[in-house]
Amino acid sequence: MALRMEFLGTGTSQGVPVIGCRCAVCTSADVKDKRLRSSVWLTLGDTRILVDAGPDLRQQLLRSGQDRLDGVLLTHEHMDHVAGIDELRAFNFAQGRAMDLFGLPRTLDAVRRMFHYAFSDVRYPGVPELNLVPVGEGPFKLGAARILPVEVMHEKLSVLGYRIGDLAYITDAKTITPAARERLRNLDVLVLNALRIDPHRSHLNLEEALAVVDELAPRRAFFTHISHLMGLHADVARGLPGGVQLAADGLVVESDDPPTSHP
Repeated sequence: MALRMEFLGTGTSQGVPVIGCRCAVCTSADVKDKRLRSSVWLTLGDTRILVDAGPDLRQQLLRSGQDRLDGVLLTHEHMDHVAGIDELRAFNFAQGRAMDLFGLPRTLDAVRRMFHYAFSDVRYPGVPELNLVPVGEGPFKLGAARILPVEVMHEKLSVLGYRIGDLAYITDAKTITPAARERLRNLDVLVLNALRIDPHRSHLNLEEALAVVDELAPRRAFFTHISHLMGLHADVARGLPGGVQLAADGLVVESDDPPTSHP
């Protein structure tokens, strides 16, 4: 069964262009230099999964034409990954049920605080209906998808990546432990954050991301969570090795989903 992934957004926390910036990237006319906050949409058979729900979610879903959703995988609780959760109420109305949100217990606690009105005993009509589902170390099911969590470190903050079949999505990583790397072997598609050219304290830069790809050797790799400090898409793309490319908003990638491929 083919797993389809659409990049809803590939930008960092500020997006690209950055408000008030007049650099070459932020003023570029190339559509590939326009980046909403990072998120992907996954389709496996009849199962539809959203990874992260940032502040651009409404715009992303309208552009993508999505009308049904089975669940949301949260990587962590930073605002560029959760600020759009209120928009999920559109699916509540359309589907007549609460939306399942999967994440670390710490992340779900933060969602409960940020969107406290959705969990109040006195519920205002129209608030989102959210079912918070903690994720542990082991695999879990969401519709047709068997999902393997992959914990990475965003400086000192643990962040969840996710592997489905031979595709893995990792964002906001700076450190990937040997145990996590074992969960990322034998991939068809690896999506990995690569923030910029220069080193950063909590994100992989381009050189570090390429080193991870070189070690894990997926068949294809796509970099996301890209800032304007990476440089122009066209310039960076020319310097990447074969099988590696910068993701762009709206890019669609497909991967087979062998049920035995998980570590």
